[in-house]
Amino acid sequence: MADAAVPRPAADRLRPALRFLGRRLLQALIVMLLVVLLNFSVLQLAPGDMISVLSGSSDMTAEQMVSLRAQYGLDQPWLARLGIYLFNLAQFDLGYSFRNAAPVATVIAERFPTTLILVVASVIVSLTVGTLMGVVAARRAGSLADLVLLAVALVFYATPSFVIAIVLILTFGVTLGWLPIGGLVTVGAGLTGWAWLADLVAHLILPVIALCTFYVAIYARLARASMLEVSSLDYVRTARAKGVPEWRVVYVHALRNALLPLVTMAGLQVSSLIGGAILVETVFGLPGMGRTAYDAIFERDTNLLLGVMFVSALCVVLVSLVVDLLYVLLDPRVSLE
Repeated sequence: MADAAVPRPAADRLRPALRFLGRRLLQALIVMLLVVLLNFSVLQLAPGDMISVLSGSSDMTAEQMVSLRAQYGLDQPWLARLGIYLFNLAQFDLGYSFRNAAPVATVIAERFPTTLILVVASVIVSLTVGTLMGVVAARRAGSLADLVLLAVALVFYATPSFVIAIVLILTFGVTLGWLPIGGLVTVGAGLTGWAWLADLVAHLILPVIALCTFYVAIYARLARASMLEVSSLDYVRTARAKGVPEWRVVYVHALRNALLPLVTMAGLQVSSLIGGAILVETVFGLPGMGRTAYDAIFERDTNLLLGVMFVSALCVVLVSLVVDLLYVLLDPRVSLE
């Protein structure tokens, strides 16, 4: 008689996960180092510096400019500045923002929550709406509803986000006056609790719609194609043959595997939204990372711009790791081995 299967010790089960995390953390460290080197090198190639910008807005003599460049190390060779920057970065010191007269970490800590709220809300809305559109279109493939949903998705896909933002502002903000068109909350209102939350949501509605319409179209088309492919597989036909309710076949059996390409796209969306938020935050006057990077470019605040790009790259790397882990949860065929 064959011996009964002996359960694997907990340590043996954890080893693949630890090896996976170790590999990914090493890859993340290499990627972040390359990103830091590339960003620093590109910004150093740009003409001018913060002192040049300051001299244009004040009566600063040439001697004062030389003194300030020496004070902040801007007169050092490129390799020396890079070494100082890497040394400070290893100590989690992102430098000092000249224009904001504050440490870069402090400025980013103040602006990051706005971008985080905007990105998370956009991902949730676009993924939910796009997936539902794709599922409905797939279940009614070839019908009028399918054609209408595909046409709507095509319009969303073809229309730039800044055009949608302007239309939303003119329609719902200026003409109808239903929603606020700028800022994150009503300044000076002194709202707290649920009133503050309702005010925050009202300010986010237009920016989130402007930011996520493009991705709603992508998710809708991906979900439709994936659902049509999964619906023809054997396990879905078997579930229907066993008399499983149609809603359970669609939303439990088929949708779980159909979500795999959407999860990948969600990871890519986060990366794109961090960069795309510059436009939306500027149009709607949101004090986020995108607006901060936009201002830092024109003000030649190199330390602040490097800090924003570093934090953005770190977020992208972390999201990539989360997407890999979600793959393991969604698809039993994917292993950490």
